[in-house]
Amino acid sequence: MSRPVRMISEAQQGYSFSRRAVLLGGIQSTLGLVLAGRLTWLAVYENDKYKLLAESNRVNMTLTPPRRGWIVDRRGVPIANNRTDFRVDIIPDRLENKDQVLATLRDILALTPEDIAQIEDDLKGAAGFRPVQVAENLDFERYAAVNVRLPELPGVAPARGFARNYPAGAAVGHLVGYVGAATAEQFRETKDPLLLTPGFKLGKDGLERTLEDTLRGSPGAKRSEVTARGKLVRELATRPDQPGKTVRLTIDAGLQEYTARRLGNESGSVTVFDITNGDILALVSMPSYDPNAFSDGISQAEWKMLSQDDHLPLTNKTFQGLYPPGSTFKPATALAILGAGIDPQRVVVCNGGYQLGNRRFGCLGRHGPMTMHTAIARSCNTYFYALGREIGIEPIAAAARKLGFGEEFAIPVPSQRYGTVPDTAWKQRRFKQDWTQADTLNAAIGQGYVLVNPFQLAVATARIASSRALLPSLIIDQPKPPLRLDFPEEHLAVVRAGMDEVVNGAGTAGASRLPLEGIRMAGKTGTAQVRRIMDRNRGQGGEWKYRDHGLFICFAPVDNPRYAASVVIEHGMGGSRAAAPVAKDVLTWLFDRQKAMDALAVLEAGWGGDIRTRMAAKEAAFRAAQGLPPRVQVTPSPVPTDMPAPPPAPAPAPATTAAPAPAAATTPVPAPVPAPPLAPEPQP
Repeated sequence: MSRPVRMISEAQQGYSFSRRAVLLGGIQSTLGLVLAGRLTWLAVYENDKYKLLAESNRVNMTLTPPRRGWIVDRRGVPIANNRTDFRVDIIPDRLENKDQVLATLRDILALTPEDIAQIEDDLKGAAGFRPVQVAENLDFERYAAVNVRLPELPGVAPARGFARNYPAGAAVGHLVGYVGAATAEQFRETKDPLLLTPGFKLGKDGLERTLEDTLRGSPGAKRSEVTARGKLVRELATRPDQPGKTVRLTIDAGLQEYTARRLGNESGSVTVFDITNGDILALVSMPSYDPNAFSDGISQAEWKMLSQDDHLPLTNKTFQGLYPPGSTFKPATALAILGAGIDPQRVVVCNGGYQLGNRRFGCLGRHGPMTMHTAIARSCNTYFYALGREIGIEPIAAAARKLGFGEEFAIPVPSQRYGTVPDTAWKQRRFKQDWTQADTLNAAIGQGYVLVNPFQLAVATARIASSRALLPSLIIDQPKPPLRLDFPEEHLAVVRAGMDEVVNGAGTAGASRLPLEGIRMAGKTGTAQVRRIMDRNRGQGGEWKYRDHGLFICFAPVDNPRYAASVVIEHGMGGSRAAAPVAKDVLTWLFDRQKAMDALAVLEAGWGGDIRTRMAAKEAAFRAAQGLPPRVQVTPSPVPTDMPAPPPAPAPAPATTAAPAPAAATTPVPAPVPAPPLAPEPQP
């Protein structure tokens, strides 16, 4: 059966076509309106946004590292400043015949294979306009050699910037620290493009690290016109950097350097205070590292030499070294005894030791009848054993804390260690054990669980000498209020008189009297056991690392104290033997610098020269022992620093209740001679 054929009329076809045309026309009109609206939105309402993006494609901005603020001493003498730095970079966009250019630079700049490999890696990941570092801290001769051959080195860009400079070298290493390039982790944390800028360095240790925000400054910028692919068209405007702020320390640069030199080949620490106001005049830990070398980037051989040195040149002993204070703790015990109501004239007979049960605690000798005055002067352990046991550990610990032992001080120094002032609660917390009378005897003479750092020893001495709870200050214009020390003045006078006898009477440090007419130094010697030694040396000989430490605390002048100091000599075998002579010369410098310098000249002649000479000889010997070639010494060109030195400022005036600065100093610290600037620039 056939299906009927459906006939479509002409009218129906016309109607269907018209409907489709209207639909398609509507769609087209809608799309046209959408596109027109979008174009209007982009052209009118987002004009500024895309204009900025177009401009950023056309104009590149390269940051210029800011000059760091200076660190100066109390009189304006530079401790850390900036020297002109000659460097060589490569602009990837301009580089032609990379292999030939790198080969030429290798010959001119004496680059190692490792240097070349690093440069090639940096070039692979660099943008066309971003400089890639080839070398920095060049001497002028090599910098000039690159400039002369620039026509055959397309893409090479010699540049002149600024690098950190530490005039005193290792003498201030642990004080100021050093600067270095930012790490990948630091960039990931901050996303600051300045951290990727060639030549930029930030504080890595010491004051350079803790005062980074103050010292950094603001970067400059250089605008360059580039193509879409990063090809440089022309240089545009340049914005200068803003230098960081100058930080003025309480440190005396001359005293700091002298003290570092006076420590010689010893491993130890010296801290000096102005007790009129708590100003820190010297913070020295030796041996040290040269922060100039660290800031420039040390080799693996240098790092190995420093890290393997048993004298620990990478450790700031002033704050990170913890030692039993030994007999330098006895003034604290004496104040506790007096505070318990015991008469300082009470006599304790010393027969060479003290018997506690079946254990005998030895003394340094058979001193016979001892009062507090003579016990301090002759460092009689028996006296402090007997009366320390009588009063117990709690008053001793309380007196020690009042003097600053175990205290955290608000000064901008990283990685402080605070030691231990033990008592019954501490031992229970630490060891889950009860305190014993034997523990008290050990603590009374600064042994056992007692641990302090050299800085705390100096603070305690300054407080005893001044009768005030001085708070240490390292930065000028950050005054701290003087507080009354919580001990009766008559008790402090007894202790000070005993310390006077230590040096100027029949005491343990008579050989270290100041060689100055009318000026006396008071002090207290101390010897701290490194470990229990049962052999015949008993810490006074044998292998260096097992010898006893030598400690000395002091203040001067006795009749009107102005300065206080602590000296710790690791493995020095005794305070009177190793530490007190250093303190004598350091305090002599404060009153008669020429006399102190004359004494130092004799000592350095026997040691093999000054710090730099000895460090260079030590490194040469290490490299020879390791089979390494001698180090090529590159001395930066003697070119101007970044700006004139800040004008010398007078030292801060002492407190009104204090004695004026001694007039016996014969060689005043010279004012720094400002070098001519490269261009007129603002003071930091």
